[in-house]
Amino acid sequence: MNEHAAPSVYPLQVEGQLDDHLSRWRWLVKWVLVIPHVIALVFLWIALVLLTVVAFFAILFTGRYPRGIFDFNVGVLRWTWRVGFYSYSALGTDRYPPFTLADVPDYPARLDVEYPQALSRGLVLVKWWLLALPHYLVVAVFAGGAWAGFNAASDNGGWSSGGGLIGLLVFIAGVVLLFTGRYPRSIFDFIMGMNRWVFRVAAYATLMTDAYPPFRLDMGGHEPAPETAATDAIRPEPAAGLS
Repeated sequence: MNEHAAPSVYPLQVEGQLDDHLSRWRWLVKWVLVIPHVIALVFLWIALVLLTVVAFFAILFTGRYPRGIFDFNVGVLRWTWRVGFYSYSALGTDRYPPFTLADVPDYPARLDVEYPQALSRGLVLVKWWLLALPHYLVVAVFAGGAWAGFNAASDNGGWSSGGGLIGLLVFIAGVVLLFTGRYPRSIFDFIMGMNRWVFRVAAYATLMTDAYPPFRLDMGGHEPAPETAATDAIRPEPAAGLS
């Protein structure tokens, strides 16, 4: 992540830098431009789901997330976020996203996840379906009703296609951009907050962290600094019998 950014209050960091000069019309054809990425992401998300199953058993028996699988899965989330930021999850840049799982420091959309040194063997049994259920309901509103869980993302290469409240606000921003040449900053900040929520839930559902996603909309292009964010059970202690 950007070394000048404020430290995140959550193990996953999602950031986006809104371009100052966006094309008024290019967003109308980005659905065509991202087709190669969508095809790639379909296969990458299938691999992520399968590898998450492997990671599930590794965590269950060892308490650790295999580092190679972790890095690959983070790369898939990173790729998904770049495509979404370029297209209909944000329309935040006209710079075409690179075809890579690696971090690209100079790209305006970045994502990273802190590697956990140890994970609860008990929580892995329940967090991805039971504990995350309230967040799935919220994410369904943000990203669309078809997003019933993290594995639904594999059907369309993540949530780069837009939908739900995110898709509606991105469309409104696109219309404003088309007629005025400007992207409303307040809409962008709100869209970023919803995307950040979605990816936090994705990281939790794919077992990358035991830190429960906060019920908090952290708006803006940059992660909130710890001293300015609410401290609502970001890193809960495992319940008795679940450690």
